[in-house]
Amino acid sequence: MGNYNQVTKTISLNMYGIKNATVNYQLSPEQLHSIAIEKGQGVEASSGALAVNTGEFTGRSPKDRFIVKDDITKDKVWWGDINIPFDTDKFDKLYDKVVDYLSNKELFVRDSYACADADYKMSIRVINEYPWSNQFAYNMFLRPTEDELKDFDPEWTVVNAPSFMANSEIDGTRQHNFAILNFTKKIALIGGTGYTGEIKKGIFSALNFILPVFKNTLPMHCSANIGKGGDSAIFFGLSGTGKTTLSTDPNRSLIGDDEHGWTNENSVFNFEGGCYAKVINLSRDNEPEIFDAIKKGAILENVILDDKGHVNFEDTSITQNTRVSYPIDHIENIQIPSTGKNPKNIFFLTADAFGVLPPISKLTPSQAAYHFISGYTAKVAGTEAGVVEPVPSFSACFGAPFMPLHPSKYAEMLSQKMIEAGVNVWLVNTGWTGGPYGVGTRMKLKYTRAMINAVLNGDLGLYNYDNYHIHSVFGVAQPRSCPGVPTSVLSPRATWNNDEAYYKTAFKLTNAFRENFKKFEAHCNEEIRRGGPQRYTF
Repeated sequence: MGNYNQVTKTISLNMYGIKNATVNYQLSPEQLHSIAIEKGQGVEASSGALAVNTGEFTGRSPKDRFIVKDDITKDKVWWGDINIPFDTDKFDKLYDKVVDYLSNKELFVRDSYACADADYKMSIRVINEYPWSNQFAYNMFLRPTEDELKDFDPEWTVVNAPSFMANSEIDGTRQHNFAILNFTKKIALIGGTGYTGEIKKGIFSALNFILPVFKNTLPMHCSANIGKGGDSAIFFGLSGTGKTTLSTDPNRSLIGDDEHGWTNENSVFNFEGGCYAKVINLSRDNEPEIFDAIKKGAILENVILDDKGHVNFEDTSITQNTRVSYPIDHIENIQIPSTGKNPKNIFFLTADAFGVLPPISKLTPSQAAYHFISGYTAKVAGTEAGVVEPVPSFSACFGAPFMPLHPSKYAEMLSQKMIEAGVNVWLVNTGWTGGPYGVGTRMKLKYTRAMINAVLNGDLGLYNYDNYHIHSVFGVAQPRSCPGVPTSVLSPRATWNNDEAYYKTAFKLTNAFRENFKKFEAHCNEEIRRGGPQRYTF
């Protein structure tokens, strides 16, 4: 093995402490695909995509994510359950153990970029134990030209060793897996987990510190697209709320599906060179662009194949978090380069499993700041052990696990950007209607798309009392009518046919909002505090 290189440049890993490794540098996705199959680490699906099983971990492990506490981070990072401090000496010792483990092995190395805007471009070297992890890096990061590779000087390094298991008692980790950021050494160290999302989220977390602290640029966990008139739209949302689906629009060019920056010049740029989409219940009818992107070069994670290689997208026997990664050019309608100007609309997506939020509503600036800091969605039965009914889930800035700074810092930056750009902000419920999970039904995708399109086309118009109704519990402005959407759907209360049950559930959710917001109140002004729903105990 190891004789795969087509790129003439060769590199040594001695500078990283990795000795006598067989280095496969900058292999093509076709080569990596073949090697993974040859090694028995994946199979080819009928679509041509590589299907792999990530092993013990099929998602991120937030409690095993650490940041080295040093002179750069100690006074800036918001330390706590999300940003867990890690000792510098313990990092150095653990790093030495990992690179010693990787020595004398066959490894896969890729040089890439993050940030599509040339003024913010960050060079990255990814060192992988597995070929399919390296193909994931090819898919998800920006791909340098051969000329750029000649003088490539990596600023950040990702060291990825899925089969290395830490000893928690000795190494300072919680258990055998870990993902650690070291801002002084500019290293993301990942071990004990094959879940590829840790690779991209490590770099995303690094940028979420670097951009606001050193570049005065807002990093965002969002997707973005741009219309033919040059108007950009931004979609915030947690996993499963429709971020990728709703931004992938045949009538608008996709800028990116997950991670972006918003500059002082009022432009938006993608951090990545690919998409990482959930594929649970995927169908060509509902999501044709994503469905057709699953071809040679894509990587399917933790899906079930039949004996002919066809994927059963409804089978969640391995995990609910089935995924696919692919280069962004697998989507036909993309923005090149992955940048846009003049954001005009921001959508906060939430999958409200209580079924009480309006399917779409317009937010005031104070409400926008409040809901951004809250980052609400809901967990439904079966997604986690012990969850038997809808449970409110709050993730500050719609991406708390990746935000090293206090959420108020990002909220302040977003509020300022919104004011300067004159952006409209909309809260969109992609969750349940007609009752909570188990009683009601999931909002039809065609209705959500119609509401998004109505905003982007200007059909919902400016707020006025004739067109909008102020929700009596949440205080948001919900439209009375929308092209392509039955009027009855626009009023969540009307879909329940049981006012008492509706209001009991609605106030239950408002109290959850208020309880969650207590930890942010001291950092927020009165205007933001007034942006939340009213207090009520039924």
